[in-house]
Amino acid sequence: MFRIEIQGHNFAFDCGPDNNVLLASRAAGGRILPLGCRGGGCGVCRVRILSGSAQLKPMSRAHVSVQEEGQGYALACRVYPLSDICMEPAAAKARAVKLDPKPIAERK
Repeated sequence: MFRIEIQGHNFAFDCGPDNNVLLASRAAGGRILPLGCRGGGCGVCRVRILSGSAQLKPMSRAHVSVQEEGQGYALACRVYPLSDICMEPAAAKARAVKLDPKPIAERK
């Protein structure tokens, strides 16, 4: 078991290497990290790992680029600890949405 600390929130919990930190956080009563799809696709559980090491499972590059991953960003649902970890929540990336300019009644 490894100790996972959420910096700035006075919250820490244990997580084994076979569990992702998002679900381990929830099992420990934590509600700091938002819960979304739990599969690496939605990006709401975005975090920045400040120290420690982890195995990162595949996650959407729309939410964490290769460059960002190199800076410690990941999706908590895809982080499996290999040591004690200190992390902080990170804002989910905003996505561009194309809006239809036609009134709803005129859309097909």
